[in-house]
Amino acid sequence: MERGKMAEAESLETAAEHERILREIESTDTACIGPTLRSVYDGEEHGRFMEKLETRIRNHDREIEKMCNFHYQGFVDSITELLKVRGEAQKLKNQVTDTNRKLQHEGKELVIAMEELKQCRLQQRNISATVDKLMLCLPVLEMYSKLRDQMKTKRHYPALKTLEHLEHTYLPQVSHYRFCKVMVDNIPKLREEIKDVSMSDLKDFLESIRKHSDKIGETAMKQAQQQRNLDNIILQQPRIGSKKKPKKDAYTIFDTEIGSTSPKSEQDSGILDVEDEEDDEEVPGAQDLVDFSPVYRCLHIYSVLGARETFENYYRKQRRKQARLVLQPPSNMHETLDGYRKYFNQIVGFFVVEDHILHTTQGLVNRAYIDELWEMALSKTIAALRTHSSYCSDPNLVLDLKNLIVLFADTLQVYGFPVNQLFDMLLEIRDQYSETLLKKWSGIFRNILDSDNYSPIPVTSEEIYKKVVGQFPFQDTELEKQPFPKKFPFSEFVPKVYNQIKEFIYACLKFSEDLHLSSTEVDDMIRKSTNLLLTRTLSSSLQNVIKRKNIGLTELVQIIINTTHLEKSCKYLEEFITNITNVLPETVHTTKLYGTTTFKDARHAAEEEIYTNLNQKIDQFLQLADYDWMTGELGNKASDYLVDLIAFLRSTFAVFTHLPGKVAQTACMSACKHLATSLMQLLLEAEVRQLTLGALQQFNLDVRECEQFARSGPVPGFQEDTLQLAFIDLRQLLDLFLQWDWSTYLADYGQPTCKYLRVNPVTALTLLEKMKDTSRKNNMFAQFRKNERDKQKLIDTVAKQLRGLISSHHS
Repeated sequence: MERGKMAEAESLETAAEHERILREIESTDTACIGPTLRSVYDGEEHGRFMEKLETRIRNHDREIEKMCNFHYQGFVDSITELLKVRGEAQKLKNQVTDTNRKLQHEGKELVIAMEELKQCRLQQRNISATVDKLMLCLPVLEMYSKLRDQMKTKRHYPALKTLEHLEHTYLPQVSHYRFCKVMVDNIPKLREEIKDVSMSDLKDFLESIRKHSDKIGETAMKQAQQQRNLDNIILQQPRIGSKKKPKKDAYTIFDTEIGSTSPKSEQDSGILDVEDEEDDEEVPGAQDLVDFSPVYRCLHIYSVLGARETFENYYRKQRRKQARLVLQPPSNMHETLDGYRKYFNQIVGFFVVEDHILHTTQGLVNRAYIDELWEMALSKTIAALRTHSSYCSDPNLVLDLKNLIVLFADTLQVYGFPVNQLFDMLLEIRDQYSETLLKKWSGIFRNILDSDNYSPIPVTSEEIYKKVVGQFPFQDTELEKQPFPKKFPFSEFVPKVYNQIKEFIYACLKFSEDLHLSSTEVDDMIRKSTNLLLTRTLSSSLQNVIKRKNIGLTELVQIIINTTHLEKSCKYLEEFITNITNVLPETVHTTKLYGTTTFKDARHAAEEEIYTNLNQKIDQFLQLADYDWMTGELGNKASDYLVDLIAFLRSTFAVFTHLPGKVAQTACMSACKHLATSLMQLLLEAEVRQLTLGALQQFNLDVRECEQFARSGPVPGFQEDTLQLAFIDLRQLLDLFLQWDWSTYLADYGQPTCKYLRVNPVTALTLLEKMKDTSRKNNMFAQFRKNERDKQKLIDTVAKQLRGLISSHHS
């Protein structure tokens, strides 16, 4: 039962499946029916399906037959119509064939034209494509041509920019062409060529700058000088100066609008030709002399090429070498000021260029590099100046050199370089300047003293009098009242020396200008230098004149008078220095002038020379003395030589009227003492072994002549008989022998009231020994032999007593 139910169920399923397949076959496209039929053959009910299929075909055939029967008449009508249409179609076909034949015949030319048009269109497309490609290539070629032109005209920085555009913008668009590959391969070579050419331009620039540094420096120093002159004018005339348009400041030498990264121009010349301008015209700025574009271009080119550091190192290295060359002074620099000026111009020109490069480029040079170069330059410059300035013997050259150094320092100071060491060195040169001044004034003083006539200045008119008083501060009421002609007490060298001292002070003041010194420092410098002039130079000149062999007493007297007046003028020199430095002498640490000491020393030396000269003259006269020590005749007048000597002394002391009283008195006393001492030596000299009483009488006459001269008062101011005391030793000795007053001498010896107190027993014994045995040779006493023998005994007795006196005195 159950088996029957299961078979029935399977039969129903199979029937449903076959029905589905049949529907699918009916509705599916013939191309896709394969899978459906496949499923039928894969199943086990193939026969049953075929039965189903046959049944379905028969059913469709019956439906077709019904339909055909229903539409048969219409089908017949359609066939009839179709036959008619076929005839018409044949006619139409013939017409079309005929038309086609005609069309083919007529269209051959058109086809040919169309073929030609086709070719033209093809060519047009090719041309258009070619034009498009050329439009891409043409900018590349134009840029390359432009690059070549720029290289040819040495516009290297624009050429480098063009090369950059060509490489990065244009060539990538046409990189597949062979000529572009050639260009690409050539680009590194072009870069190197630009790099080498720009470096060559830089080398030319550096060489040109080195040659023309002195011109650049000269321009900068002229501008600094102009600015300083303008500042001085403004300080002296502030109102007028404020209306004037100030000239270009020295620091604006390079203040032109230059891009920090763009070149100034395309010219490669380092220096432009500029004629020398007159002093009253505005000096051109150094930017007018120098074209820095080679530096800028080369810097930009190397920066773009990524080699900026290489360029900076090269530039600094070359400039260091140039700095060493610039700082090497010529061997003969010290001979002329132009040598120093050219040396300074080159240094200023070098640092002006470096300062401009510092401010117009970004890091090509930096402040540390500039400071390092300046330190080197400063040390070498100072060393060179110390060496070469030491050769200068002309104070005018030293002064000009100082002014040049100040201008050099001021110029560089404007550019921010420290110059304190230069001013310190100027203080060293100041000492050298003082030495050269002292040497120059030594010659001036020597000429003044050698050319002086050592006579009072004669004055014949009021004009001459005022002229002398205007040159030298002198006031004398009595001299003013005297009528013309009259004489100043001093000679011409007094006003000349005084004025030369003032000139020396002016010369010292000139050196202190622009050294940024205080008034006190200037005053101290002038006073110290003036003291050296007075104590060393003038003193030496005066001493040389005083010690001169052929100088006479008149000249010595005049020197004493002159130095006395110069000594009085020292206070006026103090006032003169105070007026020009505005530093009062009462100020603390103010140096005092030593002129008073100088002139006192000179006067004392002259006085001593007078004393020595007088004594020498006296000795010369005494050499003419010709005493006959063995004479027996009694003379009645003084010796001729002594008369002449006294006359000489009288005339000499008459010249001493203008000398200070003490000097004249001292000279007179010294002369009398020397004369007395010399006469005593003449009487006691060993060569005179014997002498007679007659010789003593003659000698006594000469001494009386000397005493008469002393009593006559050759020089006023002596107290009564004071000058005679110079001859007291001689007088007492001669009185003792001529009066033969030995008893008194021997009795009173050693007592304060002794009549012969000034007679030394040794001197008396020496002279007494010379009088022994003179009777043997003297015929005058031949007839008085007994008296002579008695006198000889007396002489022996006196001599014996004198010896005892001497021995007791010594014990």
